[in-house]
Formats: sequence, C-alpha cells, structure tokens
Amino acid sequence: MSSSGNGYWGPTGGPGQGGQPGYPPGWRPPQPYGGGPQPPYLRPPRPPLSRRQRIIKCVYNPFYAAQRAFRPSRPGVVEDLTVRRIQMWRTGLGIAAWLVLVMSYKPIDDAKGAESVAGDKFDQSWISTLVLVCAFPFVIALFVSVARGALRGLYLRRSLKSFGAVAALMGSMATFPLALAPDPETSGFRDAIGTPGKVVLIALCAWSLGFALYGIGLCLMHVFRTADIHEVLPPILATLLVWVTAALDVINNENAEAPALARLAFLLGAPVSVTVLSCWELYRLGKYHRLTVRGALGR
Repeated sequence: MSSSGNGYWGPTGGPGQGGQPGYPPGWRPPQPYGGGPQPPYLRPPRPPLSRRQRIIKCVYNPFYAAQRAFRPSRPGVVEDLTVRRIQMWRTGLGIAAWLVLVMSYKPIDDAKGAESVAGDKFDQSWISTLVLVCAFPFVIALFVSVARGALRGLYLRRSLKSFGAVAALMGSMATFPLALAPDPETSGFRDAIGTPGKVVLIALCAWSLGFALYGIGLCLMHVFRTADIHEVLPPILATLLVWVTAALDVINNENAEAPALARLAFLLGAPVSVTVLSCWELYRLGKYHRLTVRGALGR
C-alpha cells in the first residue's frame, strides 16, 4: 500500500511494520484526520535480571537482598493475595495497639524514653524471631517425619532455602558484635585488620543493619519462607510462634504497670487474632487451592 499525503503507512506494511527495521519498538502511525480515542500504550514487561545483575543488586541494596533471602520463591507456590492483605492489616493494627499501650502506660517524656521504647520494640521482634528460629527445626522435623513416601525427601530438599534464610539472618546479626563488642578478643581483631579493615567492617555493619531490620519483618510475615516447603506450614508456625511469645510475656511479666483487664486484652488479642487468621488461611487454601494438611502429609 502506498503512503498517503500525511505520511501514514497502511496496516499491510511499511518500514518498521511487522518487525521490520525503521521505527522504534512500540511506535504507532499517526491517525488520519485526527483519528479518535487512542488505545492505551502498554509498556513491554522488563526483562528479568540476569544472575550477575541480581548479585550486583544484592551487594548495593540490602533490602533487595532481604527480599531474595526471605520471600518464598518456589515455582508454583500459591499466594493468596486476600490473606496477604489481611496479614498486613493485622500487622499494622498490632503495631497501633502496641503504641496505644505504650503511650498509655509507658509515657515517653524525652528522647531517652523514645529510645527505650524503640529498643523494647526491636527486642520484642528479635525475641519473636529467635523463638521462631528455635521452634522451626522441631516443627519441620515433625512435619517431615509424619509425611509419607517420597514426600519426606521432597520436603527435606525444599527446606534448604528455609534453613538458608535462618543462616542469613543469624549471619547478618553476627556482624554487630564483631564491629562493636568491647571484649579483648574482638577489639584485638579490629586492631589487627587496621583502618582499611575497619572501614570495610563498618560498611558491612551498615549493610547488615538494613538487611536484618527488613529481614526480621519478612521472616515474621513469611515465617522463614516455609511456604517453599508447603503452603500450609506458614499459618501453623505463625500460630505456634504467637502463643509461645504470649507465654514468654506472662513469664517475663510484661506490661506489669497496665491494669489487669488491659494486660489480658493485649495478651490474648494477638494470639487469638493470629489463630483465627491462620485457620481462615488454611480454610482458603483448602477451598480455593485444594491444599490441606492431610494432603500435604500424603494421607
């Protein structure tokens, strides 16, 4: 087809049409006589990063590295977006409720008080993560042992990524005592590496800070990416974690200055809500994705 006076090439061809060179990808010919409403321009999806690009991005971006380390990535893993949204709302409401309790019964008078409150919150999150780390091997071992046939070997292979997430978090936290501990052995190590080594150690500590803080949140949300083993494990482990944490609060007499009724509400609020949410998640996995605990165990 020949071109018209305004330079418009017809749909049958012309330079750049049908993959021919001459025009950039995504180019649209002008509409004659003003045309009409144009269809929305859809950008092509970005090509996936190569292995080398992912490694480089992990080096300079600790938050991306945390996503790679702590988010489930098994091909075919089921993600219920509705449950994920509810989990995010639950986390936000839990933080808000904790702040109400702190502001009501632990008033922040100065910067030192704010630092103490922030430290308490970090310690609480870190203790919850440590409880999960300690409970994780036993629950996985029990889950694998009661599974039947070839599922045992399959779940053991899948668990490597979850144990890798545990090792990554513990390794990142180990950099802080190495850089800050005042004991003679650690101080001697810092003196031995000299100023260049100290600069590298400080940079590693700063990277580990972002990786660990973001990683703790991802670990608690994705339960050390145990969905890579099977989708029913995260709600089971989350329920176990929250009840063990509540028991530790009772043992440690947390929020002792609050009235008994308020303490009871905050003590039972998180375990009950997480248990209900976990049961609902298991229900949705069974109803919409046909994933059940019995099916996961091959029974």
